Amino acid sequence: MPALNDTHDLESFAIALADELPGNWRSEYHLHEQYPDQFAIADDVWDMNMVSGALAEYVLEQDAVLTRDDGTRLYVIGRPRSDEGYLVAAMAPHGFEPEAFRGVREPDGIAVEDDPVLAASDVVLDLLPRYDKAVAQVQHNAAHPTPPAPAPGPEHVVMTWFGDGLLAAKSTSQEAAKALHENGFTWDPGKHAFVLFGDDTALQARCVRKAGAQLATHGIGVVMRHPQKQPALETKAASPARAQVNPAAHSR
Repeated sequence: MPALNDTHDLESFAIALADELPGNWRSEYHLHEQYPDQFAIADDVWDMNMVSGALAEYVLEQDAVLTRDDGTRLYVIGRPRSDEGYLVAAMAPHGFEPEAFRGVREPDGIAVEDDPVLAASDVVLDLLPRYDKAVAQVQHNAAHPTPPAPAPGPEHVVMTWFGDGLLAAKSTSQEAAKALHENGFTWDPGKHAFVLFGDDTALQARCVRKAGAQLATHGIGVVMRHPQKQPALETKAASPARAQVNPAAHSR
């Protein structure tokens, strides 16, 4: 697993960015000795795009969290495969039940230049307005909860086989993304999915079984399917007529 380039002066950049943002912000810098250490801090990152992809694909040796007086938090890491620039993402607010986030689009993070003034402008004009809109939707959902649907089905990860042996999986949560990555899947930005190549079919099958078993421990099911003529990676479960794999039947 590649490590994120450690030439970024992340600590200094985060402090400077906090100083440039409007309001009172404080910066907290972290060094990670082990790969799992990064998830304890990053669990609240509110992103299902390039920042979550970097979290799953790279060993982050460092990160920083900026916190405003009102509790708003920003997550900052170096930009993968680049000696310059950073990624900044909002972090989900505390104090809400998971149901309040259902149907709310994540205010995905942004890439910023290695210039705290320009970066602060991008955060204020782009990221924070989308974050405020998402928080307002969460607050509305919390104040007006909808009745639970009858007999709701479990969360699923859809794995799609392609003709060249490639297997693509669309993750639906940070836990799902983590389980897929730990079992051989890698993030493909072009497909917006985690992929597993079929050069070694026996190894591929073992990775699928192990991923399924790990997902099952979090109550996440797996649906296997072949693509349609114009395949679209979706996170919703297939119809009952399609075959499903029950990962709980396999042991790690």
